[in-house]
Amino acid sequence: MRIAVEGCCHGELDKIYETIGYLEKKEGVKVDLLLCCGDFQAVRNEGDMKCMAVPAKYRTMQTFYKYYSGEKKAPVLTIFIGGNHEASNHLQELPYGGWVAPNIYYLGYAGIIRYKGIRIGGASGIFKSHDYRKGHHEFPPYGPDTLRSVYHIRNIDVYKLKQIQMPIDIFMSHDWPRGIYNYGCTQELLRKKKFLRQEVETNTLGSPAAAELLEHLQPSYWFSAHLHVKFAAMMQHAPKASGSSRTTKFLSLDKCLPHREFLQVVEFPDRTDSAEGLEYDPEWLAILKSTNGLQKTTPQPWNPPMNNGLHQRWNFSPSEAEMMQVLDDMNGELAIPDNFSRTVPAYDPANPQPRAVPSCSTNPQTTELCATLGLTDLYAQKAQLLLDPGGADGAMAGENDDGDGDDAHSNGSADEPSEYPTDTSGLSNSCNPDEITIEDEWEEEEKVKEDVGGEGKQVAAGACDSTKREAGEEGLLSPSGTVHVSGRMVLPEPKSGDSTGRVALSPMSLPPPTQSAPAGGEEGASDDAEEETPVVRIPKRTSDESEATAGGTGVTPRIKRRNQVIYAAVDDDDENES
Repeated sequence: MRIAVEGCCHGELDKIYETIGYLEKKEGVKVDLLLCCGDFQAVRNEGDMKCMAVPAKYRTMQTFYKYYSGEKKAPVLTIFIGGNHEASNHLQELPYGGWVAPNIYYLGYAGIIRYKGIRIGGASGIFKSHDYRKGHHEFPPYGPDTLRSVYHIRNIDVYKLKQIQMPIDIFMSHDWPRGIYNYGCTQELLRKKKFLRQEVETNTLGSPAAAELLEHLQPSYWFSAHLHVKFAAMMQHAPKASGSSRTTKFLSLDKCLPHREFLQVVEFPDRTDSAEGLEYDPEWLAILKSTNGLQKTTPQPWNPPMNNGLHQRWNFSPSEAEMMQVLDDMNGELAIPDNFSRTVPAYDPANPQPRAVPSCSTNPQTTELCATLGLTDLYAQKAQLLLDPGGADGAMAGENDDGDGDDAHSNGSADEPSEYPTDTSGLSNSCNPDEITIEDEWEEEEKVKEDVGGEGKQVAAGACDSTKREAGEEGLLSPSGTVHVSGRMVLPEPKSGDSTGRVALSPMSLPPPTQSAPAGGEEGASDDAEEETPVVRIPKRTSDESEATAGGTGVTPRIKRRNQVIYAAVDDDDENES
């Protein structure tokens, strides 16, 4: 089974699918699944664009609406999580996940599903300590603050994921787990992204919530995006009391731009006796059901229940009986129904509506799942609270009430110190680069051309230079100069989470190289060496624009980032998220 992984999508579905199609034709293979690690931008119409944290001049429709309207259908099954540039009103319709278009599935605020026996999980959004303990209180039309806080991850979703006990194959997050850069080639990362040095040296780069999940879940693979750089790492976890040590292979990918490493194909062994399509995960459904009463749609701070004598239940890891009850609720059918339906009109290029207002629609998929399992539709509940502010819970529904008063209706522990470090105010100086702003992303100018030598060789990213030389890792521009494919990627040896010692490297099972080593490469790259070295494809999307910018020389220009001052370490309680 071949799974393609993509970094930041930014609405470029046409380009991503075209790149996958090019790879399939070139290699004579079939990609079974596409995973997108955030900034998907499922924008259906002009109203949705007003719910995306993007400066007005960068609000462009892109291509998702074609898949939403039915004009096109995704050629490969696609699963994605949310990032920090999303049509948030659309994604809020599906807090537990669902289809945003035929063959394109969103995992929700947090979720775990199965595909052909492979267990895939993810958490949407990015970490900000000042919103982490709040409920999902945002509702369109968003104000300047809620337009951004709506995509900040919440402790309730992390808490649910930490109830998982069964092994996870793949996990996705938009921002990186904090500290993961210590398990790869940090020197190479800082060579590419010099402005991250302060955060790396102070260990404040990335999400502490994601770091908690990495420590608890210990998935086989963890994929991220957000920082617009390809980076690989191997983390050897400390053994748990009930099992042996596990290793997580981490990979972050770039955004979809010409000559950027935004796509990678990973090969998994087929698992027999598994269903063909997407399936719900019974352990996850049981967790959703048992933690339903912990959810809230107010901005009051909340901590998860603890074993301190004040709560009837603090461990929500499901029992076998609870999972059997979920199966009974689902009538024994775990296949995710193909029940996509449009809830708003799609964008019509022939009849643009620039004054369209954001929609606030409940989604039949969420309504159906909530009715089946007895869950709360958070979006519908928030709408009801806003319509009936004098109701039982109405006094707590105000979006501007950020006080720390008692949460009388919470099953959690709002006034207690939390056992989770990410719940405390001590992380207010977190330097997770929240807003890699659209101005910074999309105003990049290709000014400096890279000297790649007379034969047009370009070294692929993902490992230290010395490792590349030892493994013969080189890439080659295609004759047209439009698509770059790396020969192979070498992951660093895994580093233990509790030791600085090195352990044996487990090779990653990846597809064969897209082409042989270029002339003048390492002669020692024998067949045996290739068997021991993980292999990877990193197709680069084609672009006539990139060739024109590069002066038609076929040379890959180096991207020069502007406005780097936004990455400075600041107190994120005072940070202006622009």
